[in-house]
Amino acid sequence: MNQLLLLGLQESTQWSLVWVVGVALFVGLIVFSYTSRSGIIARATTKEAVRQPLFFLIFFMATVLLVLNTFIPFFTLGDDIRELKNTGLSTLLISGILLAVWTAGNTITSEIEGKTAMTLLSKPINRRQFIIGKYLGILQGVLCLLIPLTLIFSFLIYYKVGFENRANLAGEIPGWFDWIKVGSVSLPGPNMDRLAEVTQVLPGIILAFFQIAVLTGISVAVATRLPMIANLINCFVIFIIGNLTPQMVAHSKSSIENEQAIFVARLVATIMPSLNSFDIYGVLARGGSVPPTYLATAMLYAVAYVAATILFAFILFEDRDLA
Repeated sequence: MNQLLLLGLQESTQWSLVWVVGVALFVGLIVFSYTSRSGIIARATTKEAVRQPLFFLIFFMATVLLVLNTFIPFFTLGDDIRELKNTGLSTLLISGILLAVWTAGNTITSEIEGKTAMTLLSKPINRRQFIIGKYLGILQGVLCLLIPLTLIFSFLIYYKVGFENRANLAGEIPGWFDWIKVGSVSLPGPNMDRLAEVTQVLPGIILAFFQIAVLTGISVAVATRLPMIANLINCFVIFIIGNLTPQMVAHSKSSIENEQAIFVARLVATIMPSLNSFDIYGVLARGGSVPPTYLATAMLYAVAYVAATILFAFILFEDRDLA
């Protein structure tokens, strides 16, 4: 009993550290946007990302899909909440990727081809500050999309718990609130059964954002050289391969005896981002939760890969002719 209590306290401490780091990074991003030259570009890019019609189209379509998936039965014999989580996470992921890649092509490629970047770089802003500002601005635009979608998604999951029990006639339907006594006063609080389903999916949304951040870095690097359509195709291919690299390596080891094929599979798995590492659908299927140590490891991997892609973008953009 004491050991279980100790493990619970350790996990609680780890989650507290994760949230402190997350809040610190968010505050640092805001401060950076208002205290640096790259931040000026980041704010302008965020405004451009939010004001474009595609932002509202993606937000509207994602909201419609989330609502439809809440009420359309999946015929999973009681696992509709799990399927709602899976489809909702996929909806948020695809929406963020589409906005990030489109904005990268619209703000970087278009400015280079339209000679706007040359005018901007004639001011006391160098090319590296331009790339960093564009990347952070796109990420902020993605956050502006994901935060309201996350609130909507969380509310729909909270509602779905009662809706599912009502549809299956499964005993008592959990209420919307639990009344908590504080002294002689009863105060309303969230229902624990509903809230547990919501909190289970929150790490998945964070991991989806990490995946979007990695693909955004790749998109920014590609946008310095290729047009928007090529950028979209490139990111789509990397998204597919990045989610299949573990299977490629495992298949090459078990089914292919050719050493060259095994080497190529391992090389692709090394160069391509391991996007499968940000996937928790299997965890949700088993009703489990993501440990904070895994979330921290995934964040470190995402930061390292993003740093590599931004450095690569520096190299590609350094000698790009803007005239």
